[in-house]
Amino acid sequence: MTTTTTAGTTKVYRVYIKATPQAIWDAITRPEWTRRYGYQGIAEYDLRPGGSYRARAIPEHQQAGMPEIPVEGEVIEVDPPVRLVQTWRPTWLDEPATRLTYEIAERGDGVSSLTVTHELAGAPQTMAQVDGQVEGVGGGWPEVLSDLKTLLETGRPLHG
Repeated sequence: MTTTTTAGTTKVYRVYIKATPQAIWDAITRPEWTRRYGYQGIAEYDLRPGGSYRARAIPEHQQAGMPEIPVEGEVIEVDPPVRLVQTWRPTWLDEPATRLTYEIAERGDGVSSLTVTHELAGAPQTMAQVDGQVEGVGGGWPEVLSDLKTLLETGRPLHG
């Protein structure tokens, strides 16, 4: 389902989802979808080059000590529904922004691939977290992508 490859500080994750590229695009960029899987951050995108990206923490996570805006970034490239490139920076870590690329391709028979490439040079703490290597903070991209796949294919998230 999800494969992980590593080339230095670049992590590549790919998942195959029985969904259209548009459905996957919407699940990545629309807050009503992002609230339903992964870390449940409410995505706020200004989908144009130079536009902002913010993930807003849900009230339950804020009450548990998470910052209101746990992840922020800037949109670099937008080609709906096949490619989104942005910067991505966890606000609680003192590390530089990283580069995140989503690529969506229709494969046939109603199946599409979603490839997430996260370039993490200079951000070792971010790399450990997004790769699911930090105990107690979730499974990183592998878990988020599995949850996204489950939600789109079944209508229900992986957890809950």
